[in-house]
Amino acid sequence: MTLKTIFTVGAFAAGLTATAALAEYPERPINMIIPYGAGGATDISARTIAEPLGTAVGKPLVMANVTGAGGATGSVAVQNASPDGYTMLFARVGSHSVSPAMKATLPYTLDDFRFVTVYEINPVACAVNPSSGIESMEDLVAKVKEGGVTYSSSGVGSLLHLAGAMVLREFGIEDPLEAATHIPLKGGGAAATAVLNGTATFICTNSSALASFVANEQLNPILVTTAEPVPGFDAPTSADVGKPQLEQLVGWTGIAGPAGLPDDVAAKWGEWMATATKDEDFLTKMTERGSVIELMSPEEANEFIETQYNTFRKLVDELGMRVEG
Repeated sequence: MTLKTIFTVGAFAAGLTATAALAEYPERPINMIIPYGAGGATDISARTIAEPLGTAVGKPLVMANVTGAGGATGSVAVQNASPDGYTMLFARVGSHSVSPAMKATLPYTLDDFRFVTVYEINPVACAVNPSSGIESMEDLVAKVKEGGVTYSSSGVGSLLHLAGAMVLREFGIEDPLEAATHIPLKGGGAAATAVLNGTATFICTNSSALASFVANEQLNPILVTTAEPVPGFDAPTSADVGKPQLEQLVGWTGIAGPAGLPDDVAAKWGEWMATATKDEDFLTKMTERGSVIELMSPEEANEFIETQYNTFRKLVDELGMRVEG
């Protein structure tokens, strides 16, 4: 056998080995990074789908909360990981739509990730204290024009910060940052409590964060940012009020890997998620929390996130909401 033949045979064998290795993915447990803390919307979503997803994958999923910098710390951990499908991210609207749009400096861009899906949509609901006398968005806008209206959020540069401004802008308040006072707090729970105790006039946040307050009649919803009604929320939709642009104002959870994730690996994630999101227990729990389970293909997910990012970025530029640092 000539040296050239030996090389040719060796290369062919190596190619077969590589193909076999890829076909056997995953051969070991997969690290799943949750870039937010325990008990938050991302953590709840991730841990609720973990069991049916792990069953579909056939290998253990090692769930880890890697927190800090508004989701950036965990996101960077995946950005810098090997694109072999063994380190994946539960990406969120905050980390991959709001932060890129609002923060002047961020250690990553959307191009640093490959999304395999978005599987959960969290409609945004605006709510007030039932004792406020505000029964509708028209009432709220009238109060804003009178002065003294405040809205709470989970912090500067958060979805809630942007949501309050975007909703008021869509309802004709030209400079919402001047017309209503933003009250940044530490977390979504504190932001909701501020409306409960009268510290803030209203809040616009994910329906899942408000579901229990609305069910107990502690908060009154006056708007949901979806074309279709949200179960448990007796409030007009964005379609009802003729504000289709607000349909971009939704929370979401998706799964992403580093930018170089191979097509074959991405395709497997699509198959696994198609199975996992049909699990009845998962569907029941997420629906009860006000979530809408909507499985997107990689192409649909990327288009959705890019459109939302561009919508948010335009608003941020117009209102001067860029956050330094």
